[in-house]
Amino acid sequence: MGETIIPLADLRYAAEIPRVPTNATAPVGLLTDLLGRPLRDLRISVTDRCNFRCSYCMPKEVFDRDYRFLPHSSLLSFEELTRVARLFVAHGVVKLRLTGGEPLLRKDLEVLIGQLASLRTPQGQPLDITLTTNGALLERKAAALREAGLRRVTVSLDALDDAIFRRMNDVDFPVAEVLRGIDAARRTGLAPIKINMVVKRGTNDDQIVPLARHVRDQYGPGVVLRFIEYMDVGATNGWRMDEVLPSADVVKRLDAVFPLEPLQASSPGETAQRWRYADGGGEIGVISSVTQAFCRDCNRARLSTEGKLFLCLFASRGHDLRTLLRGTAGDGRPWTDEQIAAALGLIWREREDRYSELRGQRAPGLGQGERRVEMHYIGG
Repeated sequence: MGETIIPLADLRYAAEIPRVPTNATAPVGLLTDLLGRPLRDLRISVTDRCNFRCSYCMPKEVFDRDYRFLPHSSLLSFEELTRVARLFVAHGVVKLRLTGGEPLLRKDLEVLIGQLASLRTPQGQPLDITLTTNGALLERKAAALREAGLRRVTVSLDALDDAIFRRMNDVDFPVAEVLRGIDAARRTGLAPIKINMVVKRGTNDDQIVPLARHVRDQYGPGVVLRFIEYMDVGATNGWRMDEVLPSADVVKRLDAVFPLEPLQASSPGETAQRWRYADGGGEIGVISSVTQAFCRDCNRARLSTEGKLFLCLFASRGHDLRTLLRGTAGDGRPWTDEQIAAALGLIWREREDRYSELRGQRAPGLGQGERRVEMHYIGG
């Protein structure tokens, strides 16, 4: 009697209960890790569910109808997510990205966006709030998202050809509906819009130029197309290095059709290398976490939908913030904001993750023998 039952789905990834310093000090808005990297970006997964079954993220043979997703009681509430976000903002976070799974599957997501939009930095500035989506539900939800306070959106789109797109999402979803979602986002002022294409050699690399041409001709400079190297995230996508098309090759293919010129990064820690069309037709980006690791500039933390904090996209272990949010200290009182903020500060100051840098070295300390977290669980 009184025994706590933890759903098996909650035990999928190892997570330590954060240590709370005895003497909690107030955040000062600038937090750096062991490699001198500041904390600026928090990615919040609001659901582990998705309505697509893309092979590089949620292959259907693993995530079938018998797969056990997290029960709703395990998910952090909107109030808990907002509380965590507020504490991260106090430590210097200026950007919040909502992810999934597919975040638009989370019921009443506009309520959470409204709560997050009310947050301010220590300097009184609003946050950069954005969302990554597969676009399937974007047409019907774009206006409500914008009204709630969402500033911009990133849409995943791996092919312009409908047959290729249907094969890649593996649920026979038509590309036309995603394109309508992008149009709806543009109409409502969710800008700038970014479109992300994960490139797999031999699967969709023939879509690089057609998709670039479509974005140039139909949208112009207001929409930025980015090409992402196929990554070895998690343990279920059957990743092979020979299916990675290096970003340098992507740039060469595009430059041969639409001459490109390099651009400077728009902000510190930006993941994409930027290029602009020489004729002024906009810009593209390439994200090269396999061939050109950018670990040294990584300023991102990731929060899973049930409150596990991960410091790297390729992590195998997290930090169980939900226990602090819902539990009590030794005196039986709930943990205070000051105590949880101090625990977050300690976690980040001890961070030294740089998986992509060490990938080829098989160095110790990479969580070998443990299952790396899946992309759908903490977003990209």
